[in-house]
Amino acid sequence: MSTMIFVNFPVKNVADATDFYEKLGFKKNDDFSDVHASCMVWDENFYIMLLEHSFYQQFLRGKKIADTQKENAALICFSLENAEAVKEFGRLAKENGGDAYRVETGVPEEQMYGLEVSDIDGNMLEPMWMKQ
Repeated sequence: MSTMIFVNFPVKNVADATDFYEKLGFKKNDDFSDVHASCMVWDENFYIMLLEHSFYQQFLRGKKIADTQKENAALICFSLENAEAVKEFGRLAKENGGDAYRVETGVPEEQMYGLEVSDIDGNMLEPMWMKQ
């Protein structure tokens, strides 16, 4: 069995966040979704759980939820099939209320290409492609 990755993101509005991720190409799994959370599926190994703040807070054992509009704790990097798919992911994010930008690292685009993408709540994704 392959390892499955579930990334949990706190969101202010589950319905709005679900809509955003569906526009990026994620599919909602209704079996693991309700008014407090949406299970968003990229593929059989990568999932993002969108959890309303009060539900997310239960798992923090007294810690505060970070204001992801001002601070960041993680960049969730995942691979796509080519550089054009990465660019399209970033375009869709910007078109639907998120943001996307490229950090110049000196690595030629023909070798590796990635973007920093924030969702409507400021959570960060890092779609990338690299030649192998």
